[in-house]
Amino acid sequence: MSDSTARAHSPGTSRSTSATIPPNILRSLAGVVADGYGVDLQPELTGVGLHEAVMSSAALRVSYRQGSAVIRRAVELTGDAHLGLRVGAAQHLTAWGLLGFALMAAATLRDAIETGVRFQNLSGAMVGWRAGAQDAGYVLRAELPDPALDPAVGVFLAEEAFGSVVTLTRLSSGAEFAPQSVEFTFPAPRDTRPFTELFRCPVRFAADENRLVFPAAWARRPMPGRDPVTYAAVLELLEGQMVSRRDQQDLLEVLEISIAQSLPNVPSFVEQARRHASSERTLRRRLAECGTTYEAVVDGVRRERVEQLLRRPELTMRDIARQAGFSDVRALRRAVHRWHGVAPLQLRAREERLDG
Repeated sequence: MSDSTARAHSPGTSRSTSATIPPNILRSLAGVVADGYGVDLQPELTGVGLHEAVMSSAALRVSYRQGSAVIRRAVELTGDAHLGLRVGAAQHLTAWGLLGFALMAAATLRDAIETGVRFQNLSGAMVGWRAGAQDAGYVLRAELPDPALDPAVGVFLAEEAFGSVVTLTRLSSGAEFAPQSVEFTFPAPRDTRPFTELFRCPVRFAADENRLVFPAAWARRPMPGRDPVTYAAVLELLEGQMVSRRDQQDLLEVLEISIAQSLPNVPSFVEQARRHASSERTLRRRLAECGTTYEAVVDGVRRERVEQLLRRPELTMRDIARQAGFSDVRALRRAVHRWHGVAPLQLRAREERLDG
């Protein structure tokens, strides 16, 4: 089998602190856990810098690190092992903005799938999508952004990914849709009924990859809302958004690398503007267009560095504070508590258990 459409920019190739992902999953997640479990996720969102006013902004972008932290806490707070399925089933096309309209206006379901894969970086996807034809039908694959991802977050993302695909296909193409088969890489849960109830097809666990097979007849099926003129017009707008997004991601990655290479000293904002031949006002505006600030970028890089250093048992808290650019151990403790809700030693112990 050869993939007819590949990822435009793999999430695995970008630094996990870059805030470049539309927060569609987090918004849907917050609504599901509030309505279904009475859990308010805003404290968790605020804890990673996503304050209530910020979450309502259409320009907001989040990082994989922010998204993973909120997802991990949501699974813990609800105790729902199938939370990803429920969030996927709550998705709707209009939450994807222009991309949602492009999918509805595509000629066939296969065209819609390939359009979604082509512009996946605008959809808020937190997995990497690949699609292609094979003898059994049309296959959609979902790849996790990081092999070392927290297992609970990985399960959530895989469930949400295929849950949303099936839900959106039924909304746009026909409520009777069912995949030919669905496969997940994680082990089978004790109760598999939520999977068979949602997908209405054979579901396999502990597979080599996460994949969903569309029956060939469904892949060829015309979309009810197909409109070639609208489709072409929306694609032109999406291409413009992709160029803008690449520029934003490039800026964030360059800043993050600059900060990471300078630690424990953090370059001032004035110095960063000078390095990038930009005025402070222009650099501040460009970061605002990315939905972030220089302080938030610095915080993300420091967080990543601290988490790396905590995995080295020979380092003391004083060593870690100094190498990550904190004034003292107390400042380190405050930052780790803000990021994770625990003390540095507790976080180190938790990481050791996960590594073991």
